[in-house]
Amino acid sequence: MEKRFSRESKCIKTARVFPPDVNNHNTLFGGKLMAYIDDIASIAATKHCRRSVVTASTDSVDFLHPIRPTDSVSLEAFVTWTGRTSVEVFVKVIKEDLLSGDRTIAATSFLTFVALDENRKPVPVPQVVAETEEELKLFETAPYRAEMRKHRRDESKKFADFLTVKHPWD
Repeated sequence: MEKRFSRESKCIKTARVFPPDVNNHNTLFGGKLMAYIDDIASIAATKHCRRSVVTASTDSVDFLHPIRPTDSVSLEAFVTWTGRTSVEVFVKVIKEDLLSGDRTIAATSFLTFVALDENRKPVPVPQVVAETEEELKLFETAPYRAEMRKHRRDESKKFADFLTVKHPWD
């Protein structure tokens, strides 16, 4: 299977923060930002695989700085690593104060997607080739994140087996 460069999957989404997008702290709702992150990450994964993809996990969303109504928010996403049928996508969230021009990384996130065929079965994905210093660092550290992801998934399965699905009133 052919290889694809990280840059080929790169995409950018920019949005303005409006009053309905903020919470009682006058900062962007975390859930709104998470929806933006999943959206842009799924586009990057699809561009890399050139197949339908499904979100397998959101490993992390680290909120580093609040995003306010005077800010715009830009999300940059690209594939950082590939497994056999999965891709890891990194999303960098940059806030920009529209009045001063100050830019800050407000959040980062890692998500994993699985590529699907026409029957919704997992299919192999092209390997990714990192080039820039940022891409190389993310690529080199990906096996550790993959191992942590596997461990967390195994623990989640064990915990799910313990949990009940009965109604609380039963």
